[in-house]
Amino acid sequence: MRPEPFQDSRRLTGCNVYFAGPGVALESAHGLAFDAIAPRRWRGLVRQMRRALGWADGAVHQRVHASGVTLAFAAPLDQLYTATEVNEWAWWQAAGSDAPAFHAPGHAAVWDATLALHTLRAAAAAEALPQLVTLQAEALAHDLPFLLDEDELTLGSGDGARSWFLDELPQVAEVPWARLHGIPTALVTGSNGKTTTVRLLAALCRAHGWHTAHSCTDGVFFEDIALETGDFSGPSGARTALRQGRAQAAVLETARGGMLRRGLATCRAEVAVVTNVAADHFGEYGVHGLDDLAAVKLTVARAIGVGGRLVLNADDALLRAQASALSCPLAWFSLDFDHPLLRSQRADGQPACGVREGHLWLSLAGIDHDLGATAAMPLSLDDRARYNLENLAGAALAAAALGIPAPTIAAVLARFGRNPHDNPGRLQHWALGQVQVVLDYAHNPDGLRGLLDAVGAGERAGRMAIVLGHAGNREDADLRAVAATAAAYRPELVVLKDIAGYERGRASGEVAGIMRAQLLADGIAAATIAVCLDEVQAARATLCWARPGDLLVLPVHELDARTRVVALLDRMAADGWRPGQPLPAAPPAA
Repeated sequence: MRPEPFQDSRRLTGCNVYFAGPGVALESAHGLAFDAIAPRRWRGLVRQMRRALGWADGAVHQRVHASGVTLAFAAPLDQLYTATEVNEWAWWQAAGSDAPAFHAPGHAAVWDATLALHTLRAAAAAEALPQLVTLQAEALAHDLPFLLDEDELTLGSGDGARSWFLDELPQVAEVPWARLHGIPTALVTGSNGKTTTVRLLAALCRAHGWHTAHSCTDGVFFEDIALETGDFSGPSGARTALRQGRAQAAVLETARGGMLRRGLATCRAEVAVVTNVAADHFGEYGVHGLDDLAAVKLTVARAIGVGGRLVLNADDALLRAQASALSCPLAWFSLDFDHPLLRSQRADGQPACGVREGHLWLSLAGIDHDLGATAAMPLSLDDRARYNLENLAGAALAAAALGIPAPTIAAVLARFGRNPHDNPGRLQHWALGQVQVVLDYAHNPDGLRGLLDAVGAGERAGRMAIVLGHAGNREDADLRAVAATAAAYRPELVVLKDIAGYERGRASGEVAGIMRAQLLADGIAAATIAVCLDEVQAARATLCWARPGDLLVLPVHELDARTRVVALLDRMAADGWRPGQPLPAAPPAA
């Protein structure tokens, strides 16, 4: 029997990069040979099975790319598992597989269309939940958020929400529609700066007087208190934040992976921010270049309706190029308040935000508001952290779109980041006996370059050590690019690591091996490179190596490891540690 002709088959439970609603998607197997008309045959088979099952015709998406083909189609919200079986059956047939059978839960059917239809009809009937579809239509008519997972339905959000288990769904007349409502909601995506922008925008919402929930790569928070810890930048984290019963606003980090795997958790937001698009995450789900990645990030535009705003970085050429195809209202930010796009926005009385002569300016309804000197804003690191100037401008513009007044925005920007707990894991700094230590999440070439420039790595007087690693689901070229970025700053020590739990199919040490080869190719001496796969031990190795005047750059990614390294550095600072002294014992793993 031939192997399955697909490597991934998934449900799309919300608005997604392919179409504005639920459906399914499939990725063909790597290396699968199929003829040029196979995708067309697949489309015809999907149409045939949709009609036989009584489903509406709806959107169909097919795209041939470097690693195969992506095949997606819209499907009924209450029959998505059956729809994945339809997708797999249609591709088996279209790709010319000779395998004799496929298996649905509790069923088996030969590839004959008549017998397959018998099985699929039984699966669809068992899965169907027409009351759910009726409630979705009513929620749309009432302009309410509709939040759905495997077990629970929520209508409304925050303090205007009500939830039911799927086996206890109410009749339409039993829903207290008049008491339900949505809360101001912001989505934040991009390649770099997402979490910083989320935290800053959440602080702006709290300063405005809203009880605020937010989700990000560190967890789900309400009023800055952790409800869940870990990477919650996908739909699950967004739903958890939106279901907080006291929340009056929500800010949701919306990562690429979640949008591609499941779509958006909510198709209703007042504002969405795209910080930038940079080389990262190539090779998954048919994303092989920056244009592909930009299209994924701009999925958030589907959540913006009349009266909302999509906030975009005018300094990003990819966003400028793809914005022309968008129909939602736009607002632009830039490091130059006189950027042509911002000038055009301001001339039309539309909102814009940018830097002019060292100050951040916000234009609203034809009035320009001075938000203060950027060098005095803690996140800017005296204007050296240029990427944070973009985050400040994007968050300020999004806050204005939510109705937060300019004086409140200015006050928050003037203080946010002064306390290291405002933005943990992002540009955190310790001075340990003339050793400067910086901990950050930088994880791709643009992010790492921005970090190293911000901390003056290219103009340092002493030596520099850097810890390098990456998640295993990046292509080899992505790993080499990160190593090459570090090599350009000629570090005196590079410690290569793994990221525990993020090997994603690669053997332990494989990422480090690829990066080591690139460092050697770029002229970094073998004696300068160490391998210490545990993130905490890698950070400790740099501290043991340090002497007065050194700069230690620690991109630490896994949350527990970062928590332990921060605790170690805090203790060293409190104890007055000096280079050459023994390190405190490592904090235990969680």
